[in-house]
Amino acid sequence: MSIEEIQAEIVDEFAMFEDWMQRYEYMIELGKSLPIIEEKYQTDDNLIKGCQSKVWLHAEYKDGKVYFTANSDAILTKGIIAILIRAFSGQSPEEIFNAKMDFIDEIGLKEHLSPTRANGLVSMIKQIKMYSVAFQANK
Repeated sequence: MSIEEIQAEIVDEFAMFEDWMQRYEYMIELGKSLPIIEEKYQTDDNLIKGCQSKVWLHAEYKDGKVYFTANSDAILTKGIIAILIRAFSGQSPEEIFNAKMDFIDEIGLKEHLSPTRANGLVSMIKQIKMYSVAFQANK
């Protein structure tokens, strides 16, 4: 599936919920299905700077695709990174780098997060994009 198709699926899923309490609960559920980072990668090097909570993100490059694993010490933040990983893991570095992020606004995520969590979201996206740049440069 392309990034755009996955993002459209996520938008459709969030549209099923009538209010933001239900959407928060759904994000917490998504966080429980997060591909968890191996403990050896839960290091300061993989800690995303700019997040209020601790978020570790690890990327591996295999067969032309980038695969992400992550973890967080906060349940809602786990859900946020789970959404991003779902959209971008298993895609090529070029596709990740060129991907539009409109789906974040379409589901209303940024506007329903505290300012510090919204900053953390931006930091997570930036780190995912940085990994894609690094993997493109090392090809």
